[in-house]
Amino acid sequence: MYRVLLERAAEKDLSRLSSEIHDRVIAAIQALANNPRPSGCRKLADSKHDWRIRVGDYRVVFEIADAIRVVRVNRVRHRREVYR
Repeated sequence: MYRVLLERAAEKDLSRLSSEIHDRVIAAIQALANNPRPSGCRKLADSKHDWRIRVGDYRVVFEIADAIRVVRVNRVRHRREVYR
């Protein structure tokens, strides 16, 4: 089991979401503790360490540190905004 840590930017992103979307994203983030690379998870092409999962129209960008079993969530943004 991995520990899931939220960066300050991710917490701020989550606070801006509607309650329905917020709940779906939180469930997806919590699931990363059991499986940090779920089906549909993609490694970002322009980054060495970043991964992303889709939650509807939103993307959760995170890093996985297998050596210390930590998932660090960096951003939660709408798909139009996340890669800018």
